[in-house]
Amino acid sequence: MYYGDYLQLDTILNSQHPVSFSAPHTPAHDEMLFIVIHQAYELWFKQVLFELDYVMEVFTKDRISDNSEDLNLVRHRLSRVIKILELLNQQVNILDTMTPLDFLAFRNLLTPSSGFQSKQFRLIEARLGLEMNKRHQHDYYKRVNEGGFNAEDYNAINSTEKQESLLQQVNNWLERMPFFEERFWLAYKPVTGTEATGHSFWEDYRRVYQQSLTERERSKIQDFEYVFFEKAAEAYSPEQLGMLRSSFSSKALRAALFIMLYRDFPVFQTSYQILDSLIEIDHALSNWRHKHFIMVRRMIGMRVGTGNTTGSGYLEGALSKHYIYRDLAGLSTYLIERRNLPALPAELIKHLSFTVF
Repeated sequence: MYYGDYLQLDTILNSQHPVSFSAPHTPAHDEMLFIVIHQAYELWFKQVLFELDYVMEVFTKDRISDNSEDLNLVRHRLSRVIKILELLNQQVNILDTMTPLDFLAFRNLLTPSSGFQSKQFRLIEARLGLEMNKRHQHDYYKRVNEGGFNAEDYNAINSTEKQESLLQQVNNWLERMPFFEERFWLAYKPVTGTEATGHSFWEDYRRVYQQSLTERERSKIQDFEYVFFEKAAEAYSPEQLGMLRSSFSSKALRAALFIMLYRDFPVFQTSYQILDSLIEIDHALSNWRHKHFIMVRRMIGMRVGTGNTTGSGYLEGALSKHYIYRDLAGLSTYLIERRNLPALPAELIKHLSFTVF
């Protein structure tokens, strides 16, 4: 095997064809950089999709053993996705070496193509769980006219959006957490009853959480009751409720919070890292969108994008709305100090530890 043949370098290195280099145009030096940067993006997008395929295959299982390699490899694959997204954020710094005048030298030749038309990036968003009705100006995404997708890409994106997303798989996985079954709590001595939550642990936790709130935070107890037990305060609008909990079920969020609270137990360490990785992926994508927004505003100001979007205006809206794992990130609102955590019963501790009793 020869190095260049294995990597198919003849194909890759001969795939840069700047439009401005062809007559009758004047060659624009920075168009080569523009092409290489975006081709590199697409190669890394391919790797991200490859890693997500593995992760989602694991989560299709009805039962995932904490003692198997499955969850550890999921954690590892998601950590790799984070590193790739961090690298993509750094690539923007290279693109920023191109000035607005450098870009203007070939920008009009790109119309109506646009980074908006990256099928792989749309597939990443869809597989992670970004729903169409939660996208900024979602009508942009269903276009096959000029500036939209070609028919093949349009159909591929639609097909992926109809499939179960990683978010839905994680929600189902969290809902299956068995540690609130009655047999684990027979010896638990509750401080309060079960009127508000239906479970002695959560009733005690609710009481401690409420005591931790300052005077200005008093309304957070109503948020707590809606997020984890679907008890909505009458004064809350549907929009407010959607901001509190939009994608995960209350049962799944109770499990996720429990994992975060007791993550020091061996059984929960990998699960916690998986949840934290999903939050980090969301943050990395947000950083990428922010860098892209700043770069586009610097390059074209308030002009219309080459794909007929509103340019930087569209990117700014996407930045604020396209959070996929907002529900998980928001769980930090409901944490209490470690020293105030309710003591778990011995029977449950036995199942959360690797120690033989």
